[in-house]
Amino acid sequence: MSIMLRHILNRNSNSYIGRLASASASASGRLFSWRRRTFCSEPQRESIEYDVVIVGAGPAGLSAAIRFKQLCRENDTDLSVCVVEKGAQLGAHIISGNVFEPRALDELLPQWKQEESPITVPVSSDQFLFLTKNHAFSLPCPFNNTGNYVISLSQLVRWMGVKAEELGVEIYPGFAASEILYDSNDTVVGIRTNDMGISKDGSKKENFQPGIELKGRVTLLAEGCRGSLSEKIMDKYYLREKGHAQHQTYALGIKEVWEIDEGKHKPGAVIHTLGWPLDQKTYGGSFLYHMKDRQISIGFVVALNYQNPFLSPYEEFQKFKHHPAIKPLLEGGTVLQYGARTLNEGGFQSIPYPVFPGGAVIGCSAGFLNVPKIKGTHTAMKSGMLAAEASFGVLHKGSSMEKYWDALRNSWIWEELYRARNFRPAFEYGLIPGLAISALEHYIMKGRAALTLKHGKPDNEATNVAEFHCRIKYPKPDGVLSFDIPTSLHRSNTNHEHDQPAHLRLKDPKKPELVNLPVYAGPESRYCPARVYE
Repeated sequence: MSIMLRHILNRNSNSYIGRLASASASASGRLFSWRRRTFCSEPQRESIEYDVVIVGAGPAGLSAAIRFKQLCRENDTDLSVCVVEKGAQLGAHIISGNVFEPRALDELLPQWKQEESPITVPVSSDQFLFLTKNHAFSLPCPFNNTGNYVISLSQLVRWMGVKAEELGVEIYPGFAASEILYDSNDTVVGIRTNDMGISKDGSKKENFQPGIELKGRVTLLAEGCRGSLSEKIMDKYYLREKGHAQHQTYALGIKEVWEIDEGKHKPGAVIHTLGWPLDQKTYGGSFLYHMKDRQISIGFVVALNYQNPFLSPYEEFQKFKHHPAIKPLLEGGTVLQYGARTLNEGGFQSIPYPVFPGGAVIGCSAGFLNVPKIKGTHTAMKSGMLAAEASFGVLHKGSSMEKYWDALRNSWIWEELYRARNFRPAFEYGLIPGLAISALEHYIMKGRAALTLKHGKPDNEATNVAEFHCRIKYPKPDGVLSFDIPTSLHRSNTNHEHDQPAHLRLKDPKKPELVNLPVYAGPESRYCPARVYE
């Protein structure tokens, strides 16, 4: 019996169904079922059937699960929902610190303010600064954070997980989805979790456990930015072409959580910056949010279409913390956490057709980040809710999953991203022209310009060859405000067993030696904030 199967039995052991399943398993060791869930203990692989399978327990996936079960209650029907999450616990892969717009949550759980949610720190001030090497100049703030909150997103996800389970959603953390399952008609029918107990050379160890098949009548992919299964689905079914979408553009965000002196802490204060230390051809900036309990979340975002192959996003962040407007706040403080993630920045122009045979792509897997707001949680949640409503229609009323696409285009997500569509492409012309165009778009045209700007080259094509640039000499970390990568990685609480397969595989193993190093001076040794590439 697999680890996941034992986990499911343990979770249900106190219920009548759980006891019945355990008894049946002990008696036959082969087959037992309840409702639409079927366990089949075959020699190699087990299969569990649900009505809806959701990959990813982030804001989008949990919103979809909650909304689906709400509809079940409203219509007096019982359909099963399973959420599989690769993190060891909910929120494990989400580092704290977020300015949260509660619009979607107001719709999903209207009583959240009365239910002891972890949303308690309203935005108290909002600054937007343009940095030069030694100065900070205040700019008009375009973010409009009135009514928003500074939160720990990982805490919000854990709270949403509790709400989902109260409705009957089954959530299984610690199991990564590794493969899409198809039927004979090429329709998606679920996912397979990763095999456990595989050594680095691919052989099976003594503790080998085959992955389990989670089959769903509807499968929703909520993996986050550039999820591996979502990307495979979009390629297989030509979803980007079907939606007439441009290529997606990306940024890398690097974040730390600090505990600072009480006298410097201003709960709810929000600061964003542009400019130094990046050059004027590189889009990016910083954020600094005062959370509760003397904690701040500070981070730096660099668009991945930067031209200089010698640029290191990690080192730019370390350099940024020494700016005169930032350094005094951090002095005397302590770093608690470190993490990094990619962001979808393509916005409206890059939204793919999100429906595929057997399911849909939701949240940041599709890419609903509002770049000028630097917010995507509320749009991700709303997309999950819309997908849940379409899924319920498919299973309960026999309607089409395409209703998700129709609902999406008629929702406030579509309107919001359309109004913000020209902000990110404006910076293809450089920092100062980008500020001028985006200001015109935001303050004068208010997102109603007749022209829709297009993105430039795909990120990987934007990098220049090394001979066009000089090496960037970054200062050595002082161990007080700035740190080397091994020190930061220790704070990320990321642990991988040494004897396991590499989670990154190169399509062409010869390319780093034949192209990356001689032509681009090995940029992979600098752009990865975990120094995975050697």
